[in-house]
Amino acid sequence: MSPTFRSLRIPNYRLWATGAIVSNTGTWMQRVAQDWLVLTQLTHDSGVAVGITTGLQFAPMLLLAPLAGALADRVDRRRLLMATQSASGLLALILGVLVVTDLATLWQVYVLATLLGIAAACDAPVRQAFVSEMVPVADLPNAVSLNSASFHGGRLIGPGLAGLLINWIGTGPVFLINGLTFGAVVFSLTRMRLGELRPAPRSQERRGGVRAGLAYVGRRPDILLMLAVVGMVGTFGLNFQITTALMARLVFHQGSDGYGLLGSIMAIGSLSGALLAARRSRPTVPLVLGATFAFGVFATIAGLMPTYATFAVALVPVGLSALTVMTAANATVQLSTEPAMRGRVMALYMAIFMGGTPIGAPIIGWAGENFGARWAVILGGLVALATSSVAALWWARYRRSGGSAGGSAVGTQEAAAREPREDLAVTEARDDASAA
Repeated sequence: MSPTFRSLRIPNYRLWATGAIVSNTGTWMQRVAQDWLVLTQLTHDSGVAVGITTGLQFAPMLLLAPLAGALADRVDRRRLLMATQSASGLLALILGVLVVTDLATLWQVYVLATLLGIAAACDAPVRQAFVSEMVPVADLPNAVSLNSASFHGGRLIGPGLAGLLINWIGTGPVFLINGLTFGAVVFSLTRMRLGELRPAPRSQERRGGVRAGLAYVGRRPDILLMLAVVGMVGTFGLNFQITTALMARLVFHQGSDGYGLLGSIMAIGSLSGALLAARRSRPTVPLVLGATFAFGVFATIAGLMPTYATFAVALVPVGLSALTVMTAANATVQLSTEPAMRGRVMALYMAIFMGGTPIGAPIIGWAGENFGARWAVILGGLVALATSSVAALWWARYRRSGGSAGGSAVGTQEAAAREPREDLAVTEARDDASAA
């Protein structure tokens, strides 16, 4: 099997990936339909309303993800995923019924977006940590990258399909279809070979699990740097569900099909980045910082494009660089974290990465509404450029000081590189003892 797809040789991961691509396609269909519903049916082209909807959907991530991470380190992650995926599907079905029956109002969308955010806040850290139970540690970077490829494969298909369906049958049925796609993930979870999973050691702490996770991250300057980078990029740069909607409608005067096509075109770059990442054996901090700088450059260029066609083409390298930032940072954090702490650390990662959206989305929406949609795109690019420059200077100083700058030397890259091999040895020894 090609090194790019080596994790698919594992039956449990293959099941997971199959269900995920179906669900991810539906999720991207809903994102397009939700933004279009708010922008064109429930308001008069209000970028602020779209930003508020997005913000409400991601706000619970900031508040609840640390608690969900502590829970993920204590309970059966597979069963918890079945519950969160089922809840997300039910909420999508409710919104679809409201829209189809012409009962949907803006406040109802706000409420359902918040509830969906609560389900996602409980789901995201568990889903991230569960990958390490399906594959050996040596294959973890590949599995993380293939997860991203699945996510952006859905992004490649979903927005364009949503645009066509909205034109043909309206936004309501799109929500209903998405609700049904969550069943694919639940089915894949029920069909897994439980004996082949590699459960991480469960946390025995009854209290203080969140504080222990925060304390662990506080001793790791390398992880703190990754959190700072993804936090800034996620808050101000990765708001394309808002910026492409504003650019499509207000600058290039496109309909829902033109908006959906932009998401699919951007996904070409994202999917390419995910597949390239899957071939890497190990990500590095310089790769994350370089990709962040490249993202800032390409996003700024995209915001200056004069036509719909040139803007669409410019989104390809934007998607590629953004995906590289996300997969490299995610894998770097997971690989350098102790297995017993992985759920809490990834919960904090997701809280910062996605939890900044309630702050950034309304700001980006306001900038687009008051200064023009182009500035909403350019602002995200400028923030990424500034973030990567400051982070690179800090990292260079940290490395020159032998890993003591800004915190304990526990977080040096060399120590991080040793941990996965040690964890793999522990896992293999445990398996050998079980077989005996």
